[in-house]
Amino acid sequence: MLNTNQLLLFLDVVQQGSFTKAATLHDMDNSSLSKQIKRLEADLGVQLLNRSTRSFSLTSAGEEILAQARVLQDTLNQIQGIADSYQSEPKGVLRITSPIYFGQQYLQPIVTQFMRRYPDVQIVLSLDDKIANIIAGKIDIAFRFSKLVESNLIAKKIADSHFMLVASHDFIAEHGEPQTPQDLLSLPAIIYTNGDMTLDQLRISEQPNGDTYQVLSLQGNYKVSDVRTIVSGVSDGLGYGLLDQSNLHAPMKDLGLVQLLPEYRISTEETAIYAVYPHRKQTKLVKEFISCVQDYIGSPTIWERMQSDK
Repeated sequence: MLNTNQLLLFLDVVQQGSFTKAATLHDMDNSSLSKQIKRLEADLGVQLLNRSTRSFSLTSAGEEILAQARVLQDTLNQIQGIADSYQSEPKGVLRITSPIYFGQQYLQPIVTQFMRRYPDVQIVLSLDDKIANIIAGKIDIAFRFSKLVESNLIAKKIADSHFMLVASHDFIAEHGEPQTPQDLLSLPAIIYTNGDMTLDQLRISEQPNGDTYQVLSLQGNYKVSDVRTIVSGVSDGLGYGLLDQSNLHAPMKDLGLVQLLPEYRISTEETAIYAVYPHRKQTKLVKEFISCVQDYIGSPTIWERMQSDK
């Protein structure tokens, strides 16, 4: 009889693209994983992978069996989902990934509440501003700030984006306050970049409260991959910043910041805060955590309420 675990290990090797990454995922060493795949091939009587020193490729038999291994994984997930739906409360392992700032500022308090409420739940929280491969990484929920492009994933909107231009009082005293978007072109910006993306394009209305947009290229000598550091740099007067309102951990007045060009609209097309998860992975655990995130962030959001507090 075929070993289901070996088939799933084979699937992980292919999805991860290497034996090393798949072994790390299962806390195994490479040799143990390789032996499991060889035993699977022996039991099946066919070769699944063509191996070389540094890579591998699927054989024709491997491609067909891989497709069925994916079906098997989906079936097992559905079985687990059925079992989860009959549990009195969520339990099991929940793997979450999130941008660093969002995870630190908003998810950590939720995780604390969630684990106290459900002591049988284990949470693995990975914070990284680069977009993770949800399927290959066996991630249950990913929080993202951009429109979903993968057809094998589901996105649930948590909150709208609210981009704003901010600067310090010292910056305005030195450079003057811009009156039109074109004035920004002569001012230094602090630009966010993380390897996957660089936010150096500003889509802003041509007129106050207008519906016609223009695209401006931000100019600046300081590029940063961490949102907290951008806020600190803006507070220090090194440049103005393009930030989502959720990036501010305190009211602007407490941070010594002011909003630039508040009458102009900044486009939020294709951006929002989403909880993303794979198809057929709407387990009770996933649903409950997303629900807790929605309750914590609220509507209006926690950051909108913070900025509106007098």
